[in-house]
Amino acid sequence: MIDYFRLAFGTIVVLVPGLAVARALGRRSVSAVVAWSLASAFVAWAVVFTVHSSIKLAVLVLAAITIVATIVGRRRRVEEDEPRAPAWVLGAGVVLGWLLWRVADVIVGDGLFHEARVRKLLAFGDLHLRTVDEFKDGGLHPGYAFPLWHGFVALIAWFSGVDAHVVIRYAPSVLAPLACAVVWEAGVAVFRSRLAGLSLLVASLALFCFGAGHGGAYAVLPLPATATRQLLVPAAIAIFFTARTPAGWATLAAIFGGVALSHPTYAIFLLIPLLVLLRWEWRNWLVAAVPTGLVLLWLKPIVDETISHNPHSGELRRGLVQYKDQLVIDGPRHFRVAPEVFGRSGAIAVASLILLPLVAFAFPRRWAVFALCGTLVVLVLGSVPWLFVHFSDAVGLSQSRRAMGFAPLPFAVVGALALLARRVWVPAAALAAGMVLQRLWPGDFEYGLTHGGPAAATWFALAAGAVALLAVPFIRGRPLPERWGLGAAAVGCLAVPVFVHGIWHWSPAQTSDPYGLSPALVQSVRTKVPKGAIVIAPVAMSYRVAAVAPVYIVAAPVTHVAATKANRPYQRADDVRRWVRTGNPAIAKRYGATWQIRNGQLSRVP
Repeated sequence: MIDYFRLAFGTIVVLVPGLAVARALGRRSVSAVVAWSLASAFVAWAVVFTVHSSIKLAVLVLAAITIVATIVGRRRRVEEDEPRAPAWVLGAGVVLGWLLWRVADVIVGDGLFHEARVRKLLAFGDLHLRTVDEFKDGGLHPGYAFPLWHGFVALIAWFSGVDAHVVIRYAPSVLAPLACAVVWEAGVAVFRSRLAGLSLLVASLALFCFGAGHGGAYAVLPLPATATRQLLVPAAIAIFFTARTPAGWATLAAIFGGVALSHPTYAIFLLIPLLVLLRWEWRNWLVAAVPTGLVLLWLKPIVDETISHNPHSGELRRGLVQYKDQLVIDGPRHFRVAPEVFGRSGAIAVASLILLPLVAFAFPRRWAVFALCGTLVVLVLGSVPWLFVHFSDAVGLSQSRRAMGFAPLPFAVVGALALLARRVWVPAAALAAGMVLQRLWPGDFEYGLTHGGPAAATWFALAAGAVALLAVPFIRGRPLPERWGLGAAAVGCLAVPVFVHGIWHWSPAQTSDPYGLSPALVQSVRTKVPKGAIVIAPVAMSYRVAAVAPVYIVAAPVTHVAATKANRPYQRADDVRRWVRTGNPAIAKRYGATWQIRNGQLSRVP
């Protein structure tokens, strides 16, 4: 457990600059601390990349930010209209973190890609944006052109004094308290109720942590996509609903800038359901959209080089084949998201879809507009072929399908049950419903889509939700009052079967890597190959070589490589396969490789 305490220390130290800036602005929430910690990390790494220095300069910049913010903010008043996670929420997150330590997976898939980037940030001295790429002669990854989250994780590793592998594998244990805190704050900010914050936390943990078993998405919190969705997005929602002063707007801009740099498309996906609040929150929406737009504008030249952006017919067909199980395809330019996708997260997601129309009884409260209208917007975007095809052209098919996960369904189920809970027997009924839903639709969490959720629930939510929305002007009387106490009990009872399932399957999802490198080979690569050298090896092996040592490779699995013109992922993979068959050193030299791995043995390229 010594590594746990070291990681906890490193995480706290990295958050200190954000805490100092947030306090200087009168903000005390965990969401604000996360926002300004990322902003501080951005400044630090921007300086490093500008002067081509190392992580040590980033540490000095963070120290300077902390000192200045502490001095400036000594007499700043605290803003009262801001939810702050209580100690018990952070304590629950700590306990969850201890549990996550037990399900830490062997790093495979995307984790290897991100471990390689963190390792380069820790090891290299002449850092610039291209330094962290997997190919020395490749191009920037449009999703991680500025490695903000990688830099944040690298700083945790540096302060902790642990290897990049350790921080990628075990950091979920120290990030879990932050995730729980920002989700609770998002619930309180949206519903204006602390009990509703508890309800949202329970629903979110059931959806994203326990529903899949094995720790769910929380087991891979250090990865940028997961961290953005589970940590930064709830923080952004919490800040969006409470920003009313210049300090709040600055914090809102900081968190959306962090989301856009950590995973650019997720900032767009979050702004889509928030569009429905323009009538009341137009200023906040514009404040959030400005940093997002600036990041996208900076990324545009890189995105234009991406094959999946406005793809040609061959690339489009490849994408349709790859994601065919998640789509309903009627033609090369006529496809939409399969309705089963919206309920694939299991019992809570299905319940959210079924209960969605009830939210109309709370209109025109702001949370109801967000939950009902925001969900309908996302459902329509994914279900209307013309809209979804053009949306996919803009952000890429690999990303557009992910936008469906940004429907505010967790908010819908929390609000709907608070409206429905008029009698004490409602929690018992919710428990029975949860057992039935968990038995029928436990969730489909594997890559791709096997069965998903019930299509009927999606169509019901879309049709009945639209009817309920149209009926709102004709509903007489005041909005139905919420019963947050009974509602929280109902949410908890609905989630009990999901938690039981998750605890029953609380074990590592993968205990070994069938393509893992031998300890002897890892030691050879780390001790013999100079930092920054190029290694040629079989494709699957290359991916792991880049993760265990700060080196470049010739090719990686095409599904884990940005399909840019500079990267040429398919050509690289074909060249390496040809090298494996023939051993022709000319192929290695064409890519500048000076080291090779053949038959599990490391040697110089002849």
